[in-house]
Amino acid sequence: MRKNAKNPKIVVIIGPTASGKSALAVKIAGKFNGEIVSADSRQIYRGMDIGTAKPTKKEMAGIKHHLIDIKNPNQDYSAGEYKKDAVKTINKITDAGKLPILVGGTGLYISTVVNNWAIPEIKESKKLRLKLEKEIDKKGLDFVFKKLIKIDPEVAYIIDPKNPRRVIRALEIALLSGKKFSEQRKVGEPLYNVLEIGLNPPLEILKERITKRIALMIKTGLINEVKRLVKKYGYKQRAFDAIDYREIIDYLRKNISLKESIMQMNTNTIRYAKRQMTWFKKYNSSAHWLKNPASLKLRRASKNEACLRRQAFGLVKKFLD
Repeated sequence: MRKNAKNPKIVVIIGPTASGKSALAVKIAGKFNGEIVSADSRQIYRGMDIGTAKPTKKEMAGIKHHLIDIKNPNQDYSAGEYKKDAVKTINKITDAGKLPILVGGTGLYISTVVNNWAIPEIKESKKLRLKLEKEIDKKGLDFVFKKLIKIDPEVAYIIDPKNPRRVIRALEIALLSGKKFSEQRKVGEPLYNVLEIGLNPPLEILKERITKRIALMIKTGLINEVKRLVKKYGYKQRAFDAIDYREIIDYLRKNISLKESIMQMNTNTIRYAKRQMTWFKKYNSSAHWLKNPASLKLRRASKNEACLRRQAFGLVKKFLD
C-alpha cells in the first residue's frame, strides 16, 4: 500500500489474464461507489471484443467503465498517452466523489499511474524498422529477439517474444535512446494514495480457465470477429499481433489448422500470464495478494469468488476508513 494522505485514494486490481480481475472490480465498485478504469492495452481497441475478453454490458453490471473502445485497431497508442488519459479520468472520478478502481493486466500501463513513471516518447525510425523486419524475414524472429536479450535483457524478459512488432519496437527504443528500459523510465512523486490488490490463482487452475475461455471465444464468434476486422483494416495492423488474433489470422491465411491455432493460443496465453506475474512481482511489490481459498482446487466457483470478495472488501474498507 502506498500511503500519501494528501493524494486521492485509488484501488488497483492486478493479476494475470483469466484470474478474475474484472469481476472483482465490478463487485468492489458496486460496494464502494466506484468507477472502473481499464488498464488493458488490447481492450482500448474498438471491435476487438471477443479476443480481448472485453466485459459485456451484463458483466459491467451498470458500473461505468473507462478507457475501453477509445481507439481503432489502425491507430497507435503509447504508454505515455495512456498515462495522460488514465490520470485525467481518475481525477474526474475523484472530483465526482467516487472511488477510482484501476484494473487490468498491462503492467506498463499500471506502473505509469501507480509508480508515476515518465516514459520518454521515442519516435519511430523507418530505416531501422525496415532493417529489423528484413532480418526477421531472413533469419527469423528468434534471431532478432536474441539481439534484444543482449541489449536489454530486462525488457526482453517481459515482452511477448512471439510478437514481431513488440520485439522491433523494444529494439528500436533501446538502440535509438542508447539506454536500457530501467534507465529510461523516470519515477516521480506518488500521484495517488494506492491500495493494490492482487489475484494469483494456482497455475493449474489458471491453465484450466484459459483453456475454457479460449474455447468460449471460438464458440461465440472469434473467427468471424477477426474476419470482420481484417476485412476492414487489413491483417498488418499492430493491434492484430496480439495473442488470440495473430493465431486466428494464421489460420485464416491457411498457415496453420484451426486445431493448431487453438493450441498456440493456449500456449501463448499461459506464457503471457507468467510474464504478467513476473512484472507484477517486480514492480508492484506493495500489492496485497489475496489468499486462494481451499475450495479453489475443488472448482467451487461461487465459494471461491465469495472468499476472495470478502478479503478484498475488508482491505478496501480498512483503506477508505
